[in-house]
Amino acid sequence: MAPKDPKLDLLKSIPIFEGLGEHQLEQIAQLVDEADVPAGKVLMRQGEPGDEMFIVVHGNFTIDRDGNVIRDCSAGHALGELNLLSQGLRSATVTANEPSRVLVVGHREFHALLEVAPEIARHMLVNLARQLRALDEDAVA
Repeated sequence: MAPKDPKLDLLKSIPIFEGLGEHQLEQIAQLVDEADVPAGKVLMRQGEPGDEMFIVVHGNFTIDRDGNVIRDCSAGHALGELNLLSQGLRSATVTANEPSRVLVVGHREFHALLEVAPEIARHMLVNLARQLRALDEDAVA
């Protein structure tokens, strides 16, 4: 029996991938690269184009928009999910507060996977709609 890939547990914990089966998560895990990010490095900059998503393995990042800190994030957080689905300009700047490690999921490779596994896209759309609905409910409340 092959040892379990720790990337699978991390991918499973990301809200946009919630509910995907083991095989689907394994397909995504095969696309993922790992990268070390030094303290002070800007991972993404607001207003610049982006075409990948990052998942924090360990470390800490600050997210800011228009120079205002929105929040910090650490292990298990996803960054840039919208750019994975639809390339565009980054909506925030993300900077490493300490030496960190991230998983990187590229747009081109991910969309090639969606061509052969469209059920992944359907699952992600449902999860994204659920997240948007929750944000809207929070804004109204």
